[in-house]
Amino acid sequence: MHVLVLGGTTEARRLAELLVEVFPAGARLTSSLAGRVAGPRLPPGEVRIGGFGGADGLAAWLRTHRVDALIDATHPFAGTISFNAAAAAAGAHVPLLALRRPGWVPGAGDDWHPAGSLAEAAAALPALGRRVFLTTGRMGLAAFAALDELWFLMRSVDAPEAPYPARMEVLLDRGPFTLDGERELLRRHRIDVVVTKDSGGAATAPKLAAAREARIPVVVVRRPPVPPGIPVVDGPEGAVAWLREHFFRQGWATADPAQPSG
Repeated sequence: MHVLVLGGTTEARRLAELLVEVFPAGARLTSSLAGRVAGPRLPPGEVRIGGFGGADGLAAWLRTHRVDALIDATHPFAGTISFNAAAAAAGAHVPLLALRRPGWVPGAGDDWHPAGSLAEAAAALPALGRRVFLTTGRMGLAAFAALDELWFLMRSVDAPEAPYPARMEVLLDRGPFTLDGERELLRRHRIDVVVTKDSGGAATAPKLAAAREARIPVVVVRRPPVPPGIPVVDGPEGAVAWLREHFFRQGWATADPAQPSG
């Protein structure tokens, strides 16, 4: 049995940790990372870094390496790979599961402004504030490059490449972040508007709570569409359960992934 997990997300790493503990003898796990982040946190098991060359390249890899199950645990905004995974799985006749963390939901006191794209988010900013905390990552900064009247604090794991806003300070950091830390960041930089993608998850959610407390508006970029008709789970445990159910007839042991061995 060979399982290929796509993604360098927190959920993908957690899934790999669960699978190496509950996999039957002789099973094989490969995690594939896109390679867009320098010094990624590597999951256990085999790891490959880099693209496949589109849907056809991924389908060929699935066949060549005799993959029995494909799990798409990529970032919610990595839309292209999800469609490539769906096409490749169908072409190679490999079962596909999508592991997608739930999106964030606004609560009482939130001042959220939904946007359909980075360009739409940029267009909304001048009416909302002048000092922007930009947390959409280092890709796509060109959408904000023309906003010369605004000042940006841009946080990402790796340094950005031009084009980007002329008045911008870069903060290189990696989550998870704390509520106290986000409160201090907003205060110290006098932030009056936040821009984020609806990535979901707990690692970067404290900025939303800090913005709520400070009554700061948040521009939230909606997630891109995903392939229809693919079974979906919202956590690593659900992915393990799906694999067990799908491969039960092949004799996979029924150890509880919530109870690690050893």
